[in-house]
Amino acid sequence: MWKEMKKKYLHSKMKTAEETATSELYVALMMAPKTSPAKAVRHQSDMVFEEIGRRIREVGGQLVKKVNAIFQWDIMSGELMAAQWTLDLKTGSGEIYRGPSRQSADAIFTLSENDFMELVLGKVKPQRAFLVGKIKVKGSILLSHRLETILKDYIKL
Repeated sequence: MWKEMKKKYLHSKMKTAEETATSELYVALMMAPKTSPAKAVRHQSDMVFEEIGRRIREVGGQLVKKVNAIFQWDIMSGELMAAQWTLDLKTGSGEIYRGPSRQSADAIFTLSENDFMELVLGKVKPQRAFLVGKIKVKGSILLSHRLETILKDYIKL
C-alpha cells in the first residue's frame, strides 16, 4: 500500500512539475518579440558586402587575377559576432557569401560594425585602425593591402 501511495504521490508531483514547466514555456513564447526567425538583423556592413558582391559579379575574374586571396570578416557587437562574411578572390570568378570561409582564409579581420563602416567610408586609414587595435588580423596582413582597391571603389559610391 505504501508503495502504491508513494507512486501516486511521485506521479502527481511529476505531473505538476510538467504542467508548470509547460505553462512557463507558453508564457515565455507569448511574451517573446513577434519577429520572424528567418529575418536576420540587418547591419550597415551587409549593404557594403552586398555591393561588393554586385561588383564581383561584374568584374570578378579581373579581381581574382589581381588579388588572388580569400578574406573573412568577423563583424563584432561587443563580444558577440554580429555578422560574418567571406570574400573569395582566389577561385573561379570570385564570390562573396555569408559565413566562414569554405577554404582556408588568407586573412581574417575582426572588428566592430562601427569600425568597419569608418574604414569603408574612408574616415580611418586601415593601417591606423590596425595600429590602434580597432582591427585584428589573423593571417597575411600584407595581402590585406590588395583589399584596399575594392574598398576604395566602394568609397566612390
